[in-house]
Amino acid sequence: MRWAIILAGGSGTRFWPLSTPALPKQLLPLAGPQSTAEASVERLAGLIDRDKILLVTGRHLAAPLAARLGIPPANVLIEPAPKSTGPALVWATHEAAKRDPAAVVLSLHADWYVPDVPSFTRVAADALHAAEERPLLITVGVIPTRPETGFGYIVPGAKENGSSRVSRFKEKPSPSAAAALIAEGALWNSGLFAWQAKALLAEVRLHAPEMAAALPCLDDGRVEAFFDGCREISIDVGVLERSSQVAVVAGAFRWDDLGTWDALARVRPTDAHGNVLVGRVIAIDSSGCIGWSQTAPIVLAGVANLVAVEANGRILVMDRSRAGSLKAILEILPPDIREV
Repeated sequence: MRWAIILAGGSGTRFWPLSTPALPKQLLPLAGPQSTAEASVERLAGLIDRDKILLVTGRHLAAPLAARLGIPPANVLIEPAPKSTGPALVWATHEAAKRDPAAVVLSLHADWYVPDVPSFTRVAADALHAAEERPLLITVGVIPTRPETGFGYIVPGAKENGSSRVSRFKEKPSPSAAAALIAEGALWNSGLFAWQAKALLAEVRLHAPEMAAALPCLDDGRVEAFFDGCREISIDVGVLERSSQVAVVAGAFRWDDLGTWDALARVRPTDAHGNVLVGRVIAIDSSGCIGWSQTAPIVLAGVANLVAVEANGRILVMDRSRAGSLKAILEILPPDIREV
C-alpha cells in the first residue's frame, strides 16, 4: 500500500521576522493565500489516502498542524529532537512498515511551492511505480530552468525501465559549475523520494552507521532512544549518496523550496518594476524589491533590490543578495531582538 511522509519540522528562520517558532514558514501563506503545508496535503489527493499520510514535526507544531491539515492524531509523529532528515525519515519509514509491511513510501517536504499539481501527481506516481517494481531508492529530479546555486543536483546515469541510475550528487555548486551540470543533463534534487520501506531500511543498515546501530530501538518502540543513538545527518548524505541502489525519475514541473525571502520573486506576481509587494507596501521609483507588511505601512522610495519586512514588532531591511545569509545574521542579534 502507498504511504506518504511529510516533513514539517523546522522554524523557518530565513523568513524572520514573519516566521516564528509558533508559526513557521510551512504555516504561512508565502506563495499565495494557502500555506505550503496545506498545499502539500492537498497535492496528494487521489494519489495517497489521507489516513496513510504520516506527518513528522516538532512538539510545538503538532497540534496546529494536525488541526489545519486534517491529519489523524495517530499519524502525527513528534520528533524527540531535530536531527535533520535522516533520522526523521528512517523513523517515519519504519513506522509505515510497522503498520504495513508492504508499505511503499513517498517522502516530501511541507514547504514547497508546486503550482502545477497534475504534473507533480504524474511524476510522483511514476516514482511510486518505479519503487513498487524494484527495491530501489527513487529520487525525483526536476528539470532545471536556471543555473541555481542554492539547490543540489543529481547527475543521471544509465537508463532503465523509465528511470535512470544515479551517477552522482552535487550539492549547491558555484554558478559556473551549475551551468556545467545542466549542460551535462543534471537535474535539481527536489527532495521528493519514493521507496519500499524495507528497501530503505536495508540500505540504512548497509551504509549509514550514524543511524543503523540505533535501529533496534525502533523495533522495541523506543523512539527517544533511537534519536539519542543517531547522529544528525541528512538522508541524502547518510544513505542516498552512499548507496548503489538509487535511481532518478525526471520531472518537468515548477518547483521551489522557498528557502529565502528572495524566493518570493520567483513565486509571487511582480509589478511593472519587478517588485513583490504584500500587505500595505507602496513602492515609488523602486525596482526589484520584496516588501511584506503585516500591520504597519512600508514606503519604498528610490531604492532597488531590497527586502523590507514588518512583522511581529520587528522590521528587517536588507539587500536581496544577503537573503541567504539571514540565518547567520540572526545568530549575532541580541536575543531580545531575534526572538519573536
